[in-house]
Amino acid sequence: MKHACPCYSGNAYAACCQPLHQGLPAPDAERLMRSRYSAYALRLPDYILQTWHTETRPNSLTQADLQGIKWLKLEVLAHHQQDATHAEVTFVATYQSGQQKKTTMTEHSRFEYLDGRWLYCGQVEA
Repeated sequence: MKHACPCYSGNAYAACCQPLHQGLPAPDAERLMRSRYSAYALRLPDYILQTWHTETRPNSLTQADLQGIKWLKLEVLAHHQQDATHAEVTFVATYQSGQQKKTTMTEHSRFEYLDGRWLYCGQVEA
């Protein structure tokens, strides 16, 4: 496959996350989460901010903020659509920072559908 998508969907980037990075709305929360992972891997801070709910997003995110971490793998564990405007996605991401060993992080994320777009709201409180 030519230029596999960084989100580990098994599809080519041009047919997967690239259209979302270019402005196409994600059809569901899982696709948005995958496209955000790809945006971290490809260092696309503007996309990350645009898809982050205004109530929880940071004031800024720059290329420099995204340097130093190599994103290695994504595995989606669950995607649950609670209702028409709320969903949750649980995933495991593997990354490496500098010369450190590979590390995994597990996140259970909340998403909201607002004004025709899915937005990342943050982690589900434990």
